[in-house]
Amino acid sequence: MKNFIHVFILLFTFIGFSQEKYLGDGPYEQLIIRGVTLINGDGSPPKGPVDIVVENNIIVDIKIVGYPGVKIKDSWRPKLKKGGFELDANGMFLLPGFIDMHGHIGGTGQGADYDYVFRLWMAHGITTVREPGGRGVEWTVNLKKLSAENKIVAPRIFAYTSFGQKSKGFNPLNDLPITTPEMARTWVRANAKKGADGIKFFGAEPEIMEAALDENKKLGLGSAMHHAQLSVARWNVLNSARAGLTSMEHWYGLPEALFDNRTVQNYPPNYNYQNEQHRFEEAGKLWKQAAEPYSEHWNNVMNELISLDFTIVPTFNIYEANRDLHRARRAEWHEDYTLPSLWRFYEPSRISHGSYWHYWGTEQEVQWRENYGLWMKFINEYKNRGGRVSTGSDSGFIYQLYGFAYIRELELLREAGFHPLEVIRAATLNGAEALKMDDKIGSVQVGKYADFVITEENPLENLKSLYGTGAIKLNEKNEIIRSGGVKFTVKDGIIYDAKRLLLEVKQMVDDKKAEENWELKQPGIK
Repeated sequence: MKNFIHVFILLFTFIGFSQEKYLGDGPYEQLIIRGVTLINGDGSPPKGPVDIVVENNIIVDIKIVGYPGVKIKDSWRPKLKKGGFELDANGMFLLPGFIDMHGHIGGTGQGADYDYVFRLWMAHGITTVREPGGRGVEWTVNLKKLSAENKIVAPRIFAYTSFGQKSKGFNPLNDLPITTPEMARTWVRANAKKGADGIKFFGAEPEIMEAALDENKKLGLGSAMHHAQLSVARWNVLNSARAGLTSMEHWYGLPEALFDNRTVQNYPPNYNYQNEQHRFEEAGKLWKQAAEPYSEHWNNVMNELISLDFTIVPTFNIYEANRDLHRARRAEWHEDYTLPSLWRFYEPSRISHGSYWHYWGTEQEVQWRENYGLWMKFINEYKNRGGRVSTGSDSGFIYQLYGFAYIRELELLREAGFHPLEVIRAATLNGAEALKMDDKIGSVQVGKYADFVITEENPLENLKSLYGTGAIKLNEKNEIIRSGGVKFTVKDGIIYDAKRLLLEVKQMVDDKKAEENWELKQPGIK
């Protein structure tokens, strides 16, 4: 991996790479991307070579310019206008920009600033992010504005606010807790007025949930929910979907809706929700307590959710350390791209959320592997029956790093049974549909925005080729090489060199290591 990085460091030094913030190239009145194989987000098979013509951020033509193995004739190709720009991408693959439906923009506990997070996301082709509650609605809406104006390197942002959250200037209830339906409606209206695109729920009293979801729906805003264990016994996924919730994250609340011989999770007598190890260890046993796959109750719950046009964002990756802690902790990208503050946040802690490695062993991992099998079976069948599954990462917790974790999520959807084309659809068009933006993003169609991921390797053959660190392989000379990684990310018609973005992130990490005189040591080793 170090050789892979050093090659690009030398390259950018040679061409005069500076410490100034890189803001991409463009936009252009006309942009023509030449000679790509198109992997669209709608499930259709690849086709190419094609030239894609963009004018002022709108796709105006997708032109078939030849056939595999046949030299392209210039007479077949769209003409470049005066002042236009053409990107030679012959032999490369082009996909719609990826959509992360669960992307936290850093965090004070993690010590991750938005610039670090955004560059990691954009380096992995993520051009749109739904931020499910963070540092306050004003902070996120401001970043959304800067991104829309392309004043910063950032994906397109959909700003969701955690239900009941207060922040500077947001005080509709004088900081009182929400205890009545009318207070819930007041908060929802204030959230919309602040410019939020939706609400992230965790749970509340049923009458408060009903009022908040009803008001939010009237305003035409989106909604997501992490059904926290503190409320799920009285309000599971079916209650939410029936009341108007548009999407769920993770899987909490779904097994509870599938219970057929109990009403609450089988908590041990010494359970304490504030003990993170209790919380996550017992969660790994939850799917076994649900109805059997394909049983009548299991089928009825699934079919009702589908009938309600309900979106599931599973975020498989964020809990993967639970089934293989050593693998997640030593993923190869951590060495170069993970900040010292993130390393500290991930280590065993009784305070930091998701740092529950108080005593995590084989028994816990086995339970979680079985949990994944049942969880994945439901998600894959949900997709097969026409339910919408989209892709989210929830990075910044549990050894999952921004950008890299998103690609891992794609691999886990593949493990769940999705065809590679279904994986890409979950990462693109499905997310756009859930955000009600499928007329603008999510697939490569005339009239849509110019949001693209361009790669030199075919991701359908190997999703690992999308990792910023590339994929390991032997070349024809029997040499070990790194290939892949996103080549270019295009957002709003602006071209970003993904490798350069990664170099800037690596420099941020190196600077922090030097500033703190930090070196990597495994937990418990002095």
